[in-house]
Amino acid sequence: MVEKKNKEIKKKLTEKEIEKIVLDMAKKGMTSEKIGLELKSKHNTNTKIGKILKKNKVFLDPDINNLEKKVEKLKKHIEENKHDYRTKRAFSIKNAKLKKLKEK
Repeated sequence: MVEKKNKEIKKKLTEKEIEKIVLDMAKKGMTSEKIGLELKSKHNTNTKIGKILKKNKVFLDPDINNLEKKVEKLKKHIEENKHDYRTKRAFSIKNAKLKKLKEK
């Protein structure tokens, strides 16, 4: 006996449907990286999320967001540990990178 495998039949999404899904996820606060992972896993599409978000003026640079979070964590750590000089140096380096990215 040969058993048939249950294959999910996924319909191809149009560009407008994908754009709507991406904008809904962005409004919920998801980053472009997470939106891309979600679309790839659920809908099996390889679309450029950044282009869609830039076209609709919702794009937030993930590099800047990640660096801002890292700088905030380091700042909090420095306040609690005044003599951690390695962290102070890391903080100044990350802060400089952040300023450089914001200038672009």
